[in-house]
Amino acid sequence: MLNQALFDREVTRFIRKNQNKDIPSLILKGSPFENVTVQELAIQIKGLQVAKKKFPEFYETEAIIYPPKLNLEQTSSEITARYKASLINGRRAIDLTGGMGIDSYYLSRNFKEFIYCELNEELAEIAAHNFDVLEANNIKVRSENGLEILKNATEKFSWVYADPARRNEQGGKVFKLEDCEPNIPASLEMIFQHTENVKLKTSPILDISAGLDELRNVKEIHIIAIRNEVKELLWILEKGYKDEPVIKTLNFEKSEIQKFSGKRSDDYDNIIFSEPEDYLYEPNAAVMKSGMFNTLATKTNTKKLNQNSHLYTSEELKIFPGRIFKITEIKLYKDSYLKKNFKNKKANLTTRNFPESVENIRKRFKIKDGGEDYIFFTTNLQEEKIVIFCRKI
Repeated sequence: MLNQALFDREVTRFIRKNQNKDIPSLILKGSPFENVTVQELAIQIKGLQVAKKKFPEFYETEAIIYPPKLNLEQTSSEITARYKASLINGRRAIDLTGGMGIDSYYLSRNFKEFIYCELNEELAEIAAHNFDVLEANNIKVRSENGLEILKNATEKFSWVYADPARRNEQGGKVFKLEDCEPNIPASLEMIFQHTENVKLKTSPILDISAGLDELRNVKEIHIIAIRNEVKELLWILEKGYKDEPVIKTLNFEKSEIQKFSGKRSDDYDNIIFSEPEDYLYEPNAAVMKSGMFNTLATKTNTKKLNQNSHLYTSEELKIFPGRIFKITEIKLYKDSYLKKNFKNKKANLTTRNFPESVENIRKRFKIKDGGEDYIFFTTNLQEEKIVIFCRKI
């Protein structure tokens, strides 16, 4: 049961006041409160530290209670939760795997009624408290099996949402959807008896082809990255949908959202290959995850350096979902040039379709990390190892 003493004004003030302190040092000092352990204080302080970056609206709201570290790690960020909410709406929805409740909170804003389900009683209690603080009065909290609640429902839902747990009973990670809890692929027939629309959040490392093999009626796949790191995959399922799904990629950067979409069947064969021209393009992580490399070249009107490099080039500057560089120099990969010109200098290194790692190259040529120079080590059309020197745009 959740310790009600955590809600005391003095306790919440102490947590806020000490949010930037070193947690191990605080633990050594012990708790200044008779009814609150130092471990409970540490969990809340850690929660504030995570929330400041990961879900700022919760951070700015006083009296929010946070769960242990593992639950925080498994929770969606505010950025991805808001994006998920932007995709769906209706009268009635259910979250089968509520967790801390971040997704439920943002999704619920687009529905008249919303049911949050969570087997972990403490998590459900924390979520109920936070929903109350946030005045999310349309959310009904149920500390029960979400699939059972859905199975016994008499009214249909506009949407069913789930983020299946990706750990087994021993705490080890699992990657197949059928090994997650709950087993959504095995339950789809029942789920579609109660809704026309399903949204799933899955691990960013789930193979898209493997997911398509396990699921059916997939209408859209959204690959979401934040600052070039894929955070999650979203699967939109529609009852009776038979066509090929659209893959949508998004990369949230500080000042822009890079978007690219297509279908795998659009992966055109009539792409153009070229030696490096004036500009070099590196796809963001979400596009790389999609595997739509030929489609990318065709839709952005760029050329590929090599079938296996996944680097692109053009004479004129193009709009591109990734990093864009102005090429300043191109050299064949020779020890003498790099040793002479880059020893103890700073540069940002990248390898693509190249036999050596960045770490080995740095060590070998004594190139420090950082600075304004960007160097790409790759292979050209003649299968020659080349070095491309660039400045980032």
